[in-house]
Amino acid sequence: MKLWGMLGALNLFLAVALGAFGAHGLKGKIADDLLAVYETGVRYQMIHGLGLLALASLLRVAPEAAGGLSAAGGFLLAGIGLFSGSLYLLALTGVRALGAVTPFGGVAFLIGWALLFAALWRLR
Repeated sequence: MKLWGMLGALNLFLAVALGAFGAHGLKGKIADDLLAVYETGVRYQMIHGLGLLALASLLRVAPEAAGGLSAAGGFLLAGIGLFSGSLYLLALTGVRALGAVTPFGGVAFLIGWALLFAALWRLR
């Protein structure tokens, strides 16, 4: 529980810091379409960081679901790295080929949410 809560908080901290950097440090320095890509990365990191915090809370009330919830957390965390990370790199470097990594992060998000659903479904 503590680990997932800390990872959620860390990702939320980073999303706020990266969002501020994008809004104040990148505006006017990169093309508007790349800034929008960067902002999408921040938005998804924020949403999934909140998901990790929710997951940590669920572990407290349903410790019997720890295996499924932890697997879900692992996929959400991988999704943040692959999805948001690839968008940040794409925006900062302009290397469009990095966009090929982004769907893998999206799939990781989907698997994470499906595993969370399954873990909750199995609860009594």
